[in-house]
Parts: sequence; C-alpha cells; structure tokens
Amino acid sequence: MIKIALAEDNSFLAQSLINKLGLFDDFKVKFHAIDGEDLLASLELNSNVDVILMDIEMPNLNGVLATQEVSKKYPHIKVIMLTVVDDEQSIYESIKSGAIGYLLKESTPKEIFDSIHEIMEGGAPMSPEIARKALRIIQNPGGIEDDQVDFNLSKRENEVLKQLCTGLNYQQIAANLIISPNTVRTHIENIYKKMEVKNKAELVQKAYKHRLI
Repeated sequence: MIKIALAEDNSFLAQSLINKLGLFDDFKVKFHAIDGEDLLASLELNSNVDVILMDIEMPNLNGVLATQEVSKKYPHIKVIMLTVVDDEQSIYESIKSGAIGYLLKESTPKEIFDSIHEIMEGGAPMSPEIARKALRIIQNPGGIEDDQVDFNLSKRENEVLKQLCTGLNYQQIAANLIISPNTVRTHIENIYKKMEVKNKAELVQKAYKHRLI
C-alpha cells in the first residue's frame, strides 16, 4: 500500500484528485493539507507517508518552500508537483527544492497512477509538456541562476545525460545516438560515479540544479 498526502488549497480540485486516487486499491490518502504550513504540521504528527502530491501556488507557504522543508526534514518522502503552473522558472525551482516528479493537474488517473509507481521505483516522472520545458532549461540555462559544477563528463556522457533527463530509456537513447544499449549503460554508470548519485531521480535533480549540458 502506497501512502499518499495531498497539499492543495482548492477544495474542489483536492476532492477531484482524492476521487482519482480512490480508483486504485494500492493507494491510501493519509491526509489532505490546505497549504504548506498545514502540510508540515500534519507531517509532524505523522510522517508515515511515501509520496506527497504538491501544488505550487498555495497561501501561507507555497509548494516550492514546503518541498524544501520536506526534503530536509523527511528525506524518505518523495514529492511530485501536481499543478497548473508550467513555466520554466517554476519547474526549475521545484526540482531545485527537492521535487522528483512534475505533473500537470490535467493528468489522467492512469497517468497519476503510473507516475506514483514510477517514483516509488526510483524514477522521475514528468508530463510530456514538462519534460520538453525541462530539456530547454538544460539546453538554455541563461537567466536561471545557480552554481555550475564541472563533473568532468565527456561529450558523449553529456549527450546521454541530456537524453536521459527527458525520460528516454536505454534503447531509445541508443537508437538516437547510434550506439548499443550496453554502451549507453556503461556511459550512465560512469555518469553516476562522476556525479556521485545512486539512482535516476538523484541524477535528474542534480543535473537540473547544476545546469548540466
């Protein structure tokens, strides 16, 4: 059973999402918080939560700031932004704050179901529209400020990293770069070592944070 918390200030949208999650037997909604402050207060009482579906624009404490606090205090909890806000700055700030997934509220119940399972398996789910904008952030980081770090990636490793961050699998990356899946796997293993990450979710978050190309 995957335990889920919801942070959403719009009661109508919150109930709609709870109804969507109720379609699946392997989900349990632990609680609904009306803003970031309410969420943190609820977690202080019971942090036995696997995934938080987080809105961005909330009163008192918005989703980005709330995610920062969750990441620091409850690192075992995975955060998926579920919002109507899809501008590049919001995407960048959300991932930088610790969010691992980013979906639009128009996502279908099946898309939400798949994304929650993906994040529990170490993935970094994103709506296709968000993935395209996230790629633009990587390709054109101008105007989005953060520290750049040289991880000494080769040209090919940078190419593999960029494609991996868009959600492509090993076979798709291999086809795009005209190399074998085994070669892709080797490049990704090297990238993990150089960037000191353990899984794809950590890799994607670190790549966005340091504006890697």
